[in-house]
Amino acid sequence: MPSPGSIPVESAAPMHPRLRTMLQAPIAPTLLKLGWPNVLMMLAQASTGLIETWFLAKLGTDVLAGVAVVVPILMLMQNMSQGAMGGGISSAIARTLGAGKHADANTLVLHAVVINAALGVFFSLVLLSLGPMIYRALGVEGAALTAALTYSNVVFGGVVLLWLMNAFASVIRGTGNMAVPGAVICGGALVLIPLSPCLIFGWGPFPALGVIGGGLALITYYGIGTLILGWYCWSGRNPARLVRSRIRWASMRSILQVGALAAINPILTNASIALTTALVGRYAGTAALAGYGTAVRLEYLLMPIAFGLGAPMVAMVGSNIGAGQFDRARRIALVGGGMAFVIGETLGIAAALWPYAWLRLFGADASMLDTGATYLHIVGPFYGFFAMGFAMYFASQGAGRLKWPLLAGLVRLVVAVGLGGAVLALSNSLVAFFAIAAVATCLYGLIVFWAIASGTWFTREHLADHAVVSPAA
Repeated sequence: MPSPGSIPVESAAPMHPRLRTMLQAPIAPTLLKLGWPNVLMMLAQASTGLIETWFLAKLGTDVLAGVAVVVPILMLMQNMSQGAMGGGISSAIARTLGAGKHADANTLVLHAVVINAALGVFFSLVLLSLGPMIYRALGVEGAALTAALTYSNVVFGGVVLLWLMNAFASVIRGTGNMAVPGAVICGGALVLIPLSPCLIFGWGPFPALGVIGGGLALITYYGIGTLILGWYCWSGRNPARLVRSRIRWASMRSILQVGALAAINPILTNASIALTTALVGRYAGTAALAGYGTAVRLEYLLMPIAFGLGAPMVAMVGSNIGAGQFDRARRIALVGGGMAFVIGETLGIAAALWPYAWLRLFGADASMLDTGATYLHIVGPFYGFFAMGFAMYFASQGAGRLKWPLLAGLVRLVVAVGLGGAVLALSNSLVAFFAIAAVATCLYGLIVFWAIASGTWFTREHLADHAVVSPAA
């Protein structure tokens, strides 16, 4: 007889070993086992943008400043396709497999691809059309604006490939398999490292394309990843297989009810970075803008680290909720959040102690270095709170309980941009502005932690609303 709150499975098919591990194995060792290849994958994917920035910085401060305003939007696309809609995809796959609905999991794969492809095309059209207006609003002009538009038009012209690559990767991660997406994306980063400078500066048969070459290298990377991960899902090697099926609203809804709401979080996160970047550029100038943009990019390293633990948490929390194991799902969120805090705090303290080791990779302008170092001295020691909150946001995706992570993201945005912007306007002090950013970072992590630790995150009655419904219904 099933335990109270459990969800009956549709068949007595043997349980896949990865699913059994997520439902039964000790939490911390399982998170570490699933998380380390995912952390490597995410670091590799985030490093693609950093590698690009390092090479493009050789073209001058104007190019560095121009790229600095494009990167937050590119990271928004990455976070939305991978962390938001990707989390919705992984959550739906995990909950469906946890409930034993294997045929329905197959059906979800095609729906995941259709959703992400449509979103990729939509955002490509929007960003190509509104790029000039967006970048002017973010404070760049002249040569920096030209560099921003040149890079942006290439990258966002092919951004649908990023959305497709992350759709397939999310399907695979939803089954508890972190190794295959990790191997493919890490391998692609290794290809990008030599390809990027060849296309930027020219070498052998490659012409010197400058900023355009950096964008083409990224698009090539996304295209190769899409082909390999798509083939893996189609070949039958993945427990959730890409098969032909009718497009049904119930299948769309099982992904969108988490993914669409979760998309608000990366919008809040990246809006906070983009708007604070614009404020620094407005009040402190182009060189300070480049310094702040370079320093805050470390936060984009925290995101993949937190996601490295967060993606297994989506799969583990989702599968345990699908199987009716609610208390275990909550413990997974707390353990994973604690791990993310330790990692984020270690990176942040190191950045605060040795800021120039990072900043000098991208430039030597005195104003750029001074602004970046000031930011890292003040905000770096609190990076653990951001990493913890961001990881627990992914656990909340697995549970389908996103109210508190989204509220925490809104609080961070209002404090950092609203209060911080007012303080900057009145005092013209970047030190005070960065101090407000540190407070906002702490609030973000503490609100999400309180919601989960206190039990406010979810109750059994609430989770009954997220029982897996057959997509064929």
